[in-house]
Amino acid sequence: MFTNKDIEYKSIFVINCIENRALRVSNGELLLEELREGGKKTLTKLPFQKILALFVIGHITITTPLVEKCKKYNVAICVMKMNLRPVFFLSDSAEANYLLRQRQYELDNNDLSIARFLVKNKVMNQCKLLSNTRKKDELTIGALQYGNSIVDQINSVKNYEFLMGIEGNMAKKFFKAYFQEMGWQTRAPRVKCDAINTTLDIGYTILFNYIEANVRMFGFDPYIGVYHRLWFKRKSLICDLMEPFRCVIECRVRKSYNQGQFKESDFEVRKGEYHLKYDKSGEYYRLFYTELIDRKKEIFGFIRSYYRCFMSGKKEMDYSYYNY
Repeated sequence: MFTNKDIEYKSIFVINCIENRALRVSNGELLLEELREGGKKTLTKLPFQKILALFVIGHITITTPLVEKCKKYNVAICVMKMNLRPVFFLSDSAEANYLLRQRQYELDNNDLSIARFLVKNKVMNQCKLLSNTRKKDELTIGALQYGNSIVDQINSVKNYEFLMGIEGNMAKKFFKAYFQEMGWQTRAPRVKCDAINTTLDIGYTILFNYIEANVRMFGFDPYIGVYHRLWFKRKSLICDLMEPFRCVIECRVRKSYNQGQFKESDFEVRKGEYHLKYDKSGEYYRLFYTELIDRKKEIFGFIRSYYRCFMSGKKEMDYSYYNY
């Protein structure tokens, strides 16, 4: 199992492959090559001992020796399409942790203790983002007052639908206040109804894949959640554990639009849907991944703490919060 030293000294690499790229092993190192008519050109070399995870976006060729080396050095690989939909995920360093999975399967669906902790952590970070804007308008003050009022209320919630309700109400108030200067209308996941929603979807997808790479280091079954319930092909635990970190993506989106790094002109509308232009994708992906990689020790520390508390059967007050 990984340690703080591994997280500190090993690197996470994001490879944006447009076309004709290949990953292979040579002399014990990972080679990224560009395939040309006249042969191959090596773009970079990476020693496996220094790699924590590889996130590959686009078309890539992967060899069997590469997979063997990654398994030997516990290197996680996530290969995605250009739209960030994962097509291949390799990370089985802790899948034999059957005691952990047994605890997951035995958890009572009516036990909301860990779910309350995750929702509370999310709301706390939403309030932090709102406070950081230093705005005193009606929307911001109203969202802050509501968020602060439910933080303590969450601890005593015993009904699942009620917990979902107050989280949903807070989300509506938060988005309306936090993105009010950007013409915010409503949150519509995966609908691509405007540039801001599509940008958030891109960031959340990158966050989802990043959290999954960390979760798999400990051997969790990603489909068994504590707040998000079982649903066909949905990795509910990943949905759970990304909740406290959504603030990282939301802050990056607001900051990038205010600084002119993200613009509505970066998108094209096809059949009523906003799609990021192909030549702009690299910049968006880079900014989101940079935000997460800069916090790799914090994210790993949160999930490791979650793992230890879950395995020990500790109470919700013993779980460590992620404070943005």
